[in-house]
Amino acid sequence: MAARQHLTDTDTADEAVRATCDDATTCKRFATSKGYWKDPYIQYFARSVGERKAPEINRGYYARVQGVNHLLDAFIRKTECNCQVINVGAGLDTTFWRLKDENLMPRKFFEVDFPTVVARKIHNIKTKPPLSKALIETHSTDSLTLDAQSLDSDHYCIIGADLRDISNLDEKLKKFQLNPELPTVLLSECVLVYMTPSQSFNLVRWAAETFHTAMFVSYEQVNMSDRFGQVMIENLQRRQCTLAGVETCQSLDSQRERFLKSGWEHSNALDMMTVYSMLPQDDVARIEHLEFLDERELLQQLLQHYSICWAIKDKLNLGLSRLAF
Repeated sequence: MAARQHLTDTDTADEAVRATCDDATTCKRFATSKGYWKDPYIQYFARSVGERKAPEINRGYYARVQGVNHLLDAFIRKTECNCQVINVGAGLDTTFWRLKDENLMPRKFFEVDFPTVVARKIHNIKTKPPLSKALIETHSTDSLTLDAQSLDSDHYCIIGADLRDISNLDEKLKKFQLNPELPTVLLSECVLVYMTPSQSFNLVRWAAETFHTAMFVSYEQVNMSDRFGQVMIENLQRRQCTLAGVETCQSLDSQRERFLKSGWEHSNALDMMTVYSMLPQDDVARIEHLEFLDERELLQQLLQHYSICWAIKDKLNLGLSRLAF
C-alpha cells in the first residue's frame, strides 16, 4: 500500500511539472505578442495569447530568453556550428527553428522531455507546416524516423525519456546518433529544480563524463531561503508542484558547486537582475517602453530569485571559458 501511495504522489508531482511547460509557453506567447522579442513559431504551440501577464513577468521572460540565447549562440559561433545541442526538459521550446532561420544550425539539435510532452510536440510538428518544413528542408532523405515517443531527422531529434533514468537517457540519445566527440551544449530551463539534488547531480555528472568539450547552461531559481523565495515555493505547492531540488537553489555558490563537484572544470553563475543589466541596453530600453511598470522593486525581487549558471569543459581548447556576458 505504501509503495502504491508513493507512486501516486510521484505521478501527481510529475503531472504538475508537465503543466509548467504550458505555463512557460503561454507566457512566452503573450510576451512576444507585446513585442518583447520575435518568435514566429510559438503560436503553433500555444493556441492563443491568453490572459494578460504582468509587465514584470514579461520582462522576466525577456531576460530569460535573451540570457540563455546569448550563451547558446556564443557557443555555436565558437564551434562554427560544428557542435550539437541537447535541450533537457525542452517542453514546447522553439529554439531549433530560430537557429535554422538565423543560420546557426548545429550538426544536430536534441530535445528530451516526458513522453507525453514529446507526443504533443510531435503532433504539433506533424500538423503545422511551418514547423515540419524546417525539418524537411534540413533532411537528406524522403522519410523521417518517427514513432509515438520520438522523431529523428538529420539535424533535429526529439526523444521521450525520464531525465531521472540516466542509463535509459544515454541509450536513447546514442540510438539517435548522439556523438560524445562533438562539442556539446546542454540547456536546462527550470528543470533541475524539479529533481532531487542526487537526481540532478547524476544528470550533470553524466554530461561531464560523456562529453570532453561542453557547456551546460542552467536557468532556474536562486536565493530561495528568504521570504520572497518562500512565497514562490508556497505558490507552487498550492498547485501540487514541489521544488524537489530547492536546496541547490539557495545561492549562486550552491548553483556553481553542483557543477564543480560533478566533474566540470569551471562554473559561473549570475542572478537575472545582473544578466538584465548586462544585456544590450538599447534593446532593454526598447522593451521598457512597451509597458508601464508600476513597481520596479518587484521586478528586481523577481529577477534576483532566478539565475543562469553555466559550466564548461574544454579539452579541445576552444576558449569556452571566455563565453560570458
